[in-house]
Amino acid sequence: MTHPPQTRMLSLAEFIPLMGLMTALDALSIDSLLPAFPAISRDLSVAAGNSIQLLVSAMFLGMAFGQIIGGPASDAYGRRPAIIGGLIVYALGSALGFMAQSFEVLLIARVMQGFGASIPVVVMTALVRDLYEGAPMARIMSFIGTVFIIVPILAPLAGQGILLVSTWRTTFVLYLVLAALSALWFTLRQPETLPKEKRMVLSLSSLFGAAMTVLKNRIAIGYIVAGGLLFGAFLGYLNSAQQIFQQTYDMGIYFVLLFSTLALSIGAALLTNGWLVERFGMQKMTLTGFAGVAGASIIFLPVAFAFNGVPPLWLTMCYLALSFFSVGILFGNLQALAMEPLGEVAGVGAAIVSFAQTIFGLPLGTYIGQSYDGTVIPLVSGFALLCSLALAAMWLAERGRSFNVQREG
Repeated sequence: MTHPPQTRMLSLAEFIPLMGLMTALDALSIDSLLPAFPAISRDLSVAAGNSIQLLVSAMFLGMAFGQIIGGPASDAYGRRPAIIGGLIVYALGSALGFMAQSFEVLLIARVMQGFGASIPVVVMTALVRDLYEGAPMARIMSFIGTVFIIVPILAPLAGQGILLVSTWRTTFVLYLVLAALSALWFTLRQPETLPKEKRMVLSLSSLFGAAMTVLKNRIAIGYIVAGGLLFGAFLGYLNSAQQIFQQTYDMGIYFVLLFSTLALSIGAALLTNGWLVERFGMQKMTLTGFAGVAGASIIFLPVAFAFNGVPPLWLTMCYLALSFFSVGILFGNLQALAMEPLGEVAGVGAAIVSFAQTIFGLPLGTYIGQSYDGTVIPLVSGFALLCSLALAAMWLAERGRSFNVQREG
């Protein structure tokens, strides 16, 4: 364990919940608003049925730019200013969302929320690395990582619970309260972890140089493309999940239970990957994950057509649970594989990789969502095509390297 001698260390009992709360804002803001889509559509007179999905894509658009700015800014100005600045932007976006009287203003609010929420996520890893290394760092990151398992399960339930007693605007009040709590707690209790003498000069030339290092590396580019394709397919699900379960299958408020159940598949896969990746390596686990979701989708697609695009709900849930288990395996490895050859630009490189994957997958996921036609066919087709292409991208990235090489998890 290493940390700057002048830095006062919080106890793990306080440090882990604080980091978890800040990094939960992005997932919470996406998943808890899904049950409110019909109410928002009515209140703001959203014309086209699929336009409401843009509230998800707008969030990810903001997150992409927050990632590329937040990481380098924290290296130059310190962790505290970057995180506090991100929380302020998130809070302003939440306040704007509460007051929005038009769909266009609400979209702007969501971009602001995404931008602000992404900065604590990307800076948190650097902050933990400032204080810990080796096994202690891995242990703490694992504890914080449980947030990414729990939040997608509970967030839709919280959003639906708010709708039972209030309006969709109250959801934005919740976001604002959590942002204020996070900012106050972090400001009062967490000292700066990056001494001034270790800070880097923020310049366009350094960003450009790091970008060129990434672009010249075949392995990094291959996994950026593969990760972007996976993100596009999964965003297609996030965009259309509410309509599929509430319109296609007429599940009403029980939609949140189905959504949370599928989130459990991803959580189980993240835990499983943690157990198996050191034995089999990231490469094999990723190959298995892509083969699983692509294969399941290719098999399920003719089944969907046989039922005129609306298979029995239990059959669709089985397909999605299997696919999302594979997706969870992939989430655990793709970023690490893309970063593996970028050790010399690790900090800025991580921001560039995340930004590139998000920007690449964003239009694909938006297109899949906007293609919703009352059936599951656009979603299943998206998973089948994009994950098959991701397998090809992985093959191109790994061409010339042995698949028997084990990777560190």
